[in-house]
Amino acid sequence: MSTSFAIIGGDLRIIKLAEMLAEEGNIVYTYGLEKAEELKGKKNIVFCEKLKQAIENTEIVIGPIPFSSNGKQINSPFSDVTISIREFMHMMNAKILIAGSILPEIYDLANDEYVEIIDIMKREELAVLNTISTAEGAIEIAISNTNRIIHGSEVLILGFGRIGKVLARKMAGLSAKVTCAARKDEDFAWIKAYGHNAININTLGENLSQYDIIVNTVPHLVLTPERLQYVKGDCLLIDLASNPGGIDKKTAKDRDLKLIWALALPGKVAPITTAEFIKDTIYNILKEIYKK
Repeated sequence: MSTSFAIIGGDLRIIKLAEMLAEEGNIVYTYGLEKAEELKGKKNIVFCEKLKQAIENTEIVIGPIPFSSNGKQINSPFSDVTISIREFMHMMNAKILIAGSILPEIYDLANDEYVEIIDIMKREELAVLNTISTAEGAIEIAISNTNRIIHGSEVLILGFGRIGKVLARKMAGLSAKVTCAARKDEDFAWIKAYGHNAININTLGENLSQYDIIVNTVPHLVLTPERLQYVKGDCLLIDLASNPGGIDKKTAKDRDLKLIWALALPGKVAPITTAEFIKDTIYNILKEIYKK
């Protein structure tokens, strides 16, 4: 397994990851993290002044999660430099890039430069572990943004995928009255097996008025303007889905509904734990690559 890594850009999760990798004896070359004060002076951490200097020292390059927000620059919130993806890929010739939520157009650039891309967010082990942080973060948001306790609250969870399953169980553990909305008969069976109430997403309408908290996990529009008219005024809406989300934001704003679009919760709620998950997943990837 490689004993050196380049880490380019990234948020607090990636900073914690760099620290963990260095503590385990790996040499970590960084670029786009010059504002990460906690890494300065740490053994095995090398701050590079040039992008090329960081990349040329290793075969494995770790990027941010998400890798880019606009498809042009690498996300680097702990840096004042702008890191061009095109320039980055040109320097990455024949190396391995491990990053998260990579846009399709970036794969085209990678093919031109013979770069092997691994989207870590598509790894099942990381996806499953991240649901724990996401679910706990959603509960933290619910507790902080309502005037009632979770116990006894009517909670509707839209979608019964990984996040929906974990969140429903944790909400039920706090004695919330949990209803899960899905479409598949298989999901309805599991919802009932777990002891939750089940409802078909296609039948949502006036029945939305009974809920105190509605959490969306579906990555496409579910709470349309037509459906939002039935949501009561003091209901808390939490959208966990990536852009464009599953709740019509303009209508929610026009109706003065309380909507929180909670993106990237694992990194915000538990950066250390999330970094540990990422590290273990990277090690799994390298074992597969080098067959060790």
